[in-house]
Amino acid sequence: MAEADLIIHRQIDIRGEVCPYTFVKSKLAIEQMAPGERLRVVVDYLPATSNVPRSMKAEGHAVLGVHQLNETDWEILLQKGE
Repeated sequence: MAEADLIIHRQIDIRGEVCPYTFVKSKLAIEQMAPGERLRVVVDYLPATSNVPRSMKAEGHAVLGVHQLNETDWEILLQKGE
């Protein structure tokens, strides 16, 4: 399945937040989801593009991708682990 075809089960827009709140809000969102479901996180804080994926991976979740959307925004695609 191509990344563009991924079904996103939930999306959070946390632009304006900085670390560690970017991870905390992402973690709270993914904890409410079922294993295997996918979360799209939109951020505008560059350090979050490495901190959130690293922390989510450490929590047992899969990082499906990090993409720059425009000059200021990125998306982080995550899949909840078992």
